[in-house]
Amino acid sequence: MGFGDLKSPAGLQVLNDYLADKSYIEGYVPSQADVAVFEAVSGPPPANLYHALRWYNHIKSFEKEKASLPGVKKALGKYGPANVEDTTGSGATDNKDDDDIDLFGSDDEEESEEAKRLREERLAQYESKKAKKPALVAKSSILLDVKPWDDETDMAKLEECVRSIQADGLVWGSSKLVPVGYGIKKLQIQCVVEDDKVGTDMLEEQITAFEDYVQSMDVAAFNKI
Repeated sequence: MGFGDLKSPAGLQVLNDYLADKSYIEGYVPSQADVAVFEAVSGPPPANLYHALRWYNHIKSFEKEKASLPGVKKALGKYGPANVEDTTGSGATDNKDDDDIDLFGSDDEEESEEAKRLREERLAQYESKKAKKPALVAKSSILLDVKPWDDETDMAKLEECVRSIQADGLVWGSSKLVPVGYGIKKLQIQCVVEDDKVGTDMLEEQITAFEDYVQSMDVAAFNKI
């Protein structure tokens, strides 16, 4: 078992593939297994290895609690895919460079002034990049079917009523009338919502409140953006 050389691009790729369907190295909570692998990684994985980078940033947030995480730290060869051998540090010498700096810091070994400076510099750079990165807002694209009572319903007025619904995190898009039979047409209208601000229940409640025009509302399509 292992990840190959975690200080190499190939080893980080193995780690990324391993974490594609996992949140942690072992189990469902952060543990000493995550600490062991984290300490073997030189720094944040590149952005294209997003599974590994997501895991790295998450485990880094436990820096102050690392000693209290559950489990017992084992050798790197005890973790990872069964068909990969751990080779991290196999070519290392006694001279440490930037890639050998432990971002967690060491509790048991004395840290040289140079290593300390480099570690703090890296942490500062990482925190600066993290602070500048805009927070991701979860959004969804929703296609709604709004049905009138009959073929005599004023569909232009119905659409006007629907678009009159305004909310933070709600943006109306294109629309069209779709025949449903017997001369009746339904309004099919697109909208984009911020998931933590607008939900389909709220939309249904407000749209069906126009009871003079609206018989019912259904969600025709719902896609995360």
